[in-house]
Amino acid sequence: MTLFRTLPDPGAYGVTGSGQLPSAYAVTELATASLAAVGTELSSLIQALNLSANRAEVTVDQRLASLWYGYSFRPSGWEMPSLWDAIAGVYDCADGWIRLHTNLPHHRAAALQVLDCANNRDAVTAAVKKWPGTALESAIVNQGGVAAALRSRSDWLAHPQGAAVASEPLIGWTEPRSITLRDRPQASLARPLAGLRVLDLTRVLAGPIATRTLAGFGAEVLRLDPPGWDEPGVIPDISLGKRCAYLDLRSPNDRHRFEALLSTADVLVHGYRPGALDGLGYDLKSRWQLAPNLIEVTLNAYGWSGPWASRRGFDSLVQMSCGIADTGRAWAGTDHPTPLPVQALDHATGYLMAAATLSALSVAARGNMVPQARLSLARSAALLDGLHKTATGPDISSAKDSDFSDLVEHSGWGPGQRLRPVLHIPSTSMTWDRPAQTCGSAHATWAT
Repeated sequence: MTLFRTLPDPGAYGVTGSGQLPSAYAVTELATASLAAVGTELSSLIQALNLSANRAEVTVDQRLASLWYGYSFRPSGWEMPSLWDAIAGVYDCADGWIRLHTNLPHHRAAALQVLDCANNRDAVTAAVKKWPGTALESAIVNQGGVAAALRSRSDWLAHPQGAAVASEPLIGWTEPRSITLRDRPQASLARPLAGLRVLDLTRVLAGPIATRTLAGFGAEVLRLDPPGWDEPGVIPDISLGKRCAYLDLRSPNDRHRFEALLSTADVLVHGYRPGALDGLGYDLKSRWQLAPNLIEVTLNAYGWSGPWASRRGFDSLVQMSCGIADTGRAWAGTDHPTPLPVQALDHATGYLMAAATLSALSVAARGNMVPQARLSLARSAALLDGLHKTATGPDISSAKDSDFSDLVEHSGWGPGQRLRPVLHIPSTSMTWDRPAQTCGSAHATWAT
């Protein structure tokens, strides 16, 4: 049994629909292929679990794949909060451009402390202009914040971190071990992941996309956040199908609850930077002791080797660092950094994580050694950079009424509609058993 390592061959799946996201990059092609990877790996798992004797055909709707790379949820009669805070964004600095990511209060505080200015956009704009881009980037990162200066693709490849990422595999499979899958009598061809317990320790945006995808085929996903955590502009989109609970891993009682959950989970998906779980007392050895049959899939921003392996980062920042926003501005004919039309690095990495999870389950079901999977946004950027544009059809700028399900989803914020399922596998249903819910709305227990 071969582990999933790269995008499937185009001949391994069918494509319907048409249209493309306007970009210098093959974003629609990446969307279609990454979702096809989920489908082909799920088809393999269905065979490995003896739910079907034949390998099922996989079909991806190209238009819907492009749209699922944006927001999948459309509110009815209310509006979702903005994804960005007031000072997040791109700024003109002394020698180029820099992006500040300030959605989290401590990241905003770090940037303002370095800039020594008031908490408003005019003050930040004036302060940033006094700084060279890479010097400000380093100062904010050293203060515990997150920022990224604009680099060209050639500058990134010459950078020690760019060189390190270029030598990494798309999916790094490490630490193989023998595990025994828990019996799941409720698993069926219609719902092959039914009964699978997935513990989700991820934040915006790639990890939650991975677990949302697993929930779409029946997995029970329990997302854990620290008390009070929220992602207002994102949660309605990515909490679909999940239960969301609060736990404080510095509280003895909550640590006991977390360890009980971990020991009974089938899959752990986490997005902590290297060493972060170790610092909480849950290094790899400890996790194995608590959960000897656990499958792990994890990600970080800038790769798993090189000087930035532990650097905080987000999709928009990685696009600045690795040359995507610079290539985009040349394509758009402007001097302003031009990102991708969607947060494609997050979405691609999320679907690849879901595919890696399914692959690991298949390997375990066949009695082979199972490693943990490691992915990164920066490595997904390298994947995108190597793809050729082949999609045809009109530009896709927004979703139409026909792109959404007719069913009303009663989310924790209000009613809305979800995009129609993008994957088609005969006799297998891509549907979600729970509407999107707010952070902390559930108890930190398994539902079944």
